Amino acid sequence: MSDLPTIGYIGVGLMGEPMVNRLLDAGFTVNVWNRTRAKLDGVVARGAVVAETPYELAERSDYVFMCLMDAKAIEAVIFGEHGVTASRHPKTLVDFGTIHPDQARDFAMRLRAANGMAWIDAPISGGVPGAEAGTLAIMAGGAAADIDALRPVIGHLAARFTHMGAQGAGLLTKLCNQIITGCTMSIVAEAVNFAEKSGVDAHALTEALKGGFADSTPLQLFAPRMAAREFDNPMGATDTMIKDLVSIVDVAGQTGAMTPMTQQSLKILRDASDHGGGQKDISVIIEVFNR
Repeated sequence: MSDLPTIGYIGVGLMGEPMVNRLLDAGFTVNVWNRTRAKLDGVVARGAVVAETPYELAERSDYVFMCLMDAKAIEAVIFGEHGVTASRHPKTLVDFGTIHPDQARDFAMRLRAANGMAWIDAPISGGVPGAEAGTLAIMAGGAAADIDALRPVIGHLAARFTHMGAQGAGLLTKLCNQIITGCTMSIVAEAVNFAEKSGVDAHALTEALKGGFADSTPLQLFAPRMAAREFDNPMGATDTMIKDLVSIVDVAGQTGAMTPMTQQSLKILRDASDHGGGQKDISVIIEVFNR
């Protein structure tokens, strides 16, 4: 019989599926629940066990992991009918999503009061390639003891699992990540557009700039998509980045931080979304430069 803890995973989507697969490959028993049942077919074929409700998942799991789109979905899954809080079995809930830090702190207090579970906000960076390779960067907010207890599990998913402070600190760190990423996306689009308008082969930019000061993961992943106008099968949707940049601007308003570059990138992203690119790959922002 395995001594490994049993994992429950809620939200088996673009990032969740490769993460569940890595846990299964490492020998963990993984219970899964997803609002759209068909999205579970791939992980079930590899050995994941379907739960009918979040409550049932929690009853059968030592730890509950979540990767959901927004705070509304998280609240429904945890506190709604047949939600996680109906169970007193799991020790800790780990949220891999990116929500407003204030919402995470509120959920953490409500969860502890409801069934005694600890909350760790653990937003992830590295995209689908990082999830598939187990090289994600995970920034964690919560109690040090709770985070340390999870390290043997998270080690199968991430190259770095960094404790940043109390609840909300992981999310604030992820928002720093999104400032850099969101603004870089806009700069990459600007460079691709500049190349195209100037007669330079934009498809060759990634190879030409590789290894130099301008190189970055966003450049290597998204500049080719921008040059080819490949916006389907998103590695990251435009509206998802908008959600994160809105949180950044809100927190900045509370703290007095200056975010002029973030606000400009948010304007570009909103333009792309308003013209039908909200659920397309974020590389669709290149179209804003051609209007």
